[in-house]
Parts: sequence; C-alpha cells; structure tokens
Amino acid sequence: MGRAKEPEGRKYVCRNRKAFHDFFIEDRIEAGLVLQGSEVKSLRDGRANLKDAYAVIENGEAYLLNMHISEWPQATYLNHEPERRRKLLLHARQIQRLGIQTRQRGYTLVALSVYFSETNRAKVELGLARGKRKYDKRESIREKDQRRSEPDGGGKP
Repeated sequence: MGRAKEPEGRKYVCRNRKAFHDFFIEDRIEAGLVLQGSEVKSLRDGRANLKDAYAVIENGEAYLLNMHISEWPQATYLNHEPERRRKLLLHARQIQRLGIQTRQRGYTLVALSVYFSETNRAKVELGLARGKRKYDKRESIREKDQRRSEPDGGGKP
C-alpha cells in the first residue's frame, strides 16, 4: 500500500500529517475557503498551520476552526485575525450528509491539507475521520516499521 499520487496542478501550502496518525480517514472531501486578501497572501507565502484544525456544521453552514494563517506584515489595519473562524464552501447536500454523519456516527471532520487548485482557488481537503485508540496507533507504527524494513518495501534501496 503505497502513498497516493498527488493530483497535478495543485500547489500545496500545508498538510496535517498528524491527522493520519491520530485518525482513521474514511472519506475525503474538497471544500473552498472564504478568505480575506491578507490571508491569501500569507497562504501563497506558505504561512499556515493545520495542526489542530477541524470543521463543524452549524445552522446549515460549514466552518473551519483552529486553522492558523499568520498575519501579512505589509497589511496595515486591514490585517486578519490569525485563528478566526473561516466559512467553507460546500454544496447543501454535502453539508447535510456530513452533518448527519458527524452527529449520528461520531465522525469528525479533520483538515488534511490546504492547497491552491489549477484555477488558483484556495481549497481545503477535509477527512471524515474516526479517532484511533492508543493500541491502534501502536499497531500503525508497527506496520509502518515493517514496511520500511522489507527489502522491496517503502524504504530506500
């Protein structure tokens, strides 16, 4: 089971690698972001962090919380708040489906990566995730170590 090939045309800003350690990712969803001008400038400069970012569904709308985008130094009083709540752009049916799954089945919407699409739009990839327990994490680490130690496996020759 190798690493998935990245789609062409995407310019990645940041990734949340810890999410794959802490969660089982069941499904992936691409969503647009509503951003201010200084936020876009900071994203293009790679000044973002997704460490604890997650999405919530409230009143039929989706929001991204705890995503840190650093302030843009050249923006004066028009600068943005680094960890503000950002609206996600999704279809109404997608929001409804995700809302049901997070409420009834106990899933979490975790931010996996932020990137710019081929049309230079800022996008966030969300993962419909289920939390791992401590023994699941140990098992994942053991499997990863086995793959590295195999002669034809994922390690360097």
